[in-house]
Amino acid sequence: MLTFVLRRLLMLVPVIIGLTVIMFAIARLLPGDPVGLAAGPNATQAEIEALSREFGLDQPVWVQYWTYVSGLAQGDLGTSLATRRPVATDIAAYLPATLELVLAAMLIAVAVGIPLGLITAVWRNRWPDYLSQVMAIGAISMPRFFLGLLLQLGFAMWLMWLPLGGRFPIVMIPPPHVTGFLTLDSLLAGDMEAFGITMRYLALPSIAMSLSPLATIMRMMRASTIEVMQQDYVTTARALGLSNRRIICKYVARNAVSATLTVIGLYFGWLLGGTVLVETVFDWPGLGLYATRAIVSQDMMPVIGVALVIGVLFVLANLVIDLTYGLVNPRVRYT
Repeated sequence: MLTFVLRRLLMLVPVIIGLTVIMFAIARLLPGDPVGLAAGPNATQAEIEALSREFGLDQPVWVQYWTYVSGLAQGDLGTSLATRRPVATDIAAYLPATLELVLAAMLIAVAVGIPLGLITAVWRNRWPDYLSQVMAIGAISMPRFFLGLLLQLGFAMWLMWLPLGGRFPIVMIPPPHVTGFLTLDSLLAGDMEAFGITMRYLALPSIAMSLSPLATIMRMMRASTIEVMQQDYVTTARALGLSNRRIICKYVARNAVSATLTVIGLYFGWLLGGTVLVETVFDWPGLGLYATRAIVSQDMMPVIGVALVIGVLFVLANLVIDLTYGLVNPRVRYT
C-alpha cells in the first residue's frame, strides 16, 4: 500500500513539468502584448520596457522557464502581471470556493446517482428505467451554462426562492475565515443563519454542475448492477432464500459501485477544470472566474498556476479513489 501511494505521488513530478512546459509554450504562441495591456494604453515605451525587466519578460524563454521552475520548487507560483500580487496568494483565496462548489456538486451526483442506478437496474425495462434514460440523456446533452441560466430564471427570478448569484450577501459579514469553505466556517462558528444563507447561494451552481456527472454515474451504476446481478454468487444467494433487498444491499451494491468509483474520480477532475462557465454565470468567486480574467488580460502566470493546481488535485483525487476502491473491493491488493 505504501509503495502504491508513493508511486502515485511521484506521478505529480511529470504532471507538473508537462503542464509548465505546455502552458509556457502556449503563452509564447498566443498573439498580443500582455506587458502593454498591463502597462495601460497611455504607457510610454520606456515604461513598457521597465515593466518587462521587472517581471523578467525581457529574458530568453528558457531563462524565464528556468526561473519559474526554480521558484516553483520553493512554492512560488510567480507574480500576476495585472494585479502585481503573488499567484499563490490569489489561488489560496479563490481555491476554497471552487473546491466547495465541486464537492457539493459531486456529493449531489453521488448521493442521487448511485441509488437511482440501483433502482433502474432492479426495475430494468420498466417505466422507472425508461424515465431515467430520458432524464440522463437530457442532463448530459444540456450545456451547463444554459442549465444555469434556466435555474436562475426559474428559481431566482420567477419564484424568488434562491439568490441569483454570488457566494454570500455583500451587505452581511461572512463567518470568520478558518478553512475558506463558508459552509464549514459557519458550522465552526456555530452560526446557523450564515450556514443557511451559504447553502442557499450554493444550491443553484452546484445543481447546475451536478446533473451531467449524476447522469453518467447513474448509467454506469445501472450497467454495473445488471452485470453483477447475473453472477453465480447472486444466483446462489437467491437459491438460499435470501431476500431480494438483502441481496441488493449487501452483495450487489458493494460490487457494482467499484466500477463507478473510477467515473467519480474522473468527473471530479473534469469539474475542477470545467467550472469556468458556471462560475461566470453565477458570479462565483472561484478559480474558473480568476482564470477567465487572467486569460482576457493575457496574464499567463495565474493561468499556469491554476492549471498546475488542478493537475495536482486531479492526481490526488484519483489516488483517493484508488484507495477507496481497495477498501470497497477486498480482492484488490496494492504492491
